[in-house]
Amino acid sequence: MRRLIATTAIAASMTLMLATHVAQARDQIRIVGSSTIFPLTTKVAEYFGKTTGDRAPVVESTGSGGGFKLFCGGIGSQYPDIVDASRKITGSETAICAANSVRNISEIKIGYDGIVILGSRNAPTMALSARQLYLALARTIPVQGASVPNPNIKWSDIDADLPDIPIRVYGPPPTSGTRDLMGQLLMDKGCSTFGDLANLESTDIESFRLLCRTIREDGAYIEAGENDRLIISKLEKDPTSYGVMGFNNLDRNREAMQGIPINGIEPDYDTILDGSYPGSRALYLYVKDDHQELVRTLGAFITTYVSDAIIGDEGLLADNGLVPLPKDERVEALSQAKKFIAN
Repeated sequence: MRRLIATTAIAASMTLMLATHVAQARDQIRIVGSSTIFPLTTKVAEYFGKTTGDRAPVVESTGSGGGFKLFCGGIGSQYPDIVDASRKITGSETAICAANSVRNISEIKIGYDGIVILGSRNAPTMALSARQLYLALARTIPVQGASVPNPNIKWSDIDADLPDIPIRVYGPPPTSGTRDLMGQLLMDKGCSTFGDLANLESTDIESFRLLCRTIREDGAYIEAGENDRLIISKLEKDPTSYGVMGFNNLDRNREAMQGIPINGIEPDYDTILDGSYPGSRALYLYVKDDHQELVRTLGAFITTYVSDAIIGDEGLLADNGLVPLPKDERVEALSQAKKFIAN
């Protein structure tokens, strides 16, 4: 009798565990991450819902860093399935993921974008070098061999050929991949044009990055959150201001916005794809492999995302500012997605 009771108890416990697992399963994908990729993935989510009859994924704009923080929280229905990222995952983020049992992650490159400086069509036209951008936005700059608080109030304080208007640039917060790569791709390049700082780059990389990537906080650079549409609106209302954003925002708003050349290179499809534009970058999806059993539509969504209809040369996202992958990288993206295609 005791054995029967014990067996019954075990069976009941297993049934409860199974029921709990099923209850935790979702039929709706959750995606977090880059504000740059947010409008692109939102379009893919809408397309997926319309063409499959399944529920469209929930897409949240948290910034790449904020997205990885949520993504790496753990395995289970309360955690996101995918991160949109405008940069690669860092070593420290990978370690946090692993510590929380998030070890099986697929990285899928979906295309290219660029970090651009843009203003309204009514803003003064200008061209910047990476050095000038650094002198405009860094918290401290070198003056006569010393690092001093940035004294530049107007663009013309940096160079008389630049507009005689106050430096006012709207941009993303530190949690944004765009902010991270603005530092890496543009601020570092401008910073290293100064001999002493270039030497520091080879001897003390952490100090170099701190000096070069720390943005001023005196009102010249204004953090505008992860809402790219808000920045566009502010630029339209104030034609003496500029913004730091992803290229697809410029491409979607060509009638209202102008891109600012950097080091003499205009931001466009060709210069971003060939890497000649200094702010060009790759865009990624990071997918939690272990959530394939948790979210039944995960494989179908990834299959859709890497399809020609979405990221191909004539795909949905190419019409919305994404610079499509070259053929060899497209093959690699498909290869990375195969594990999901098979499911």
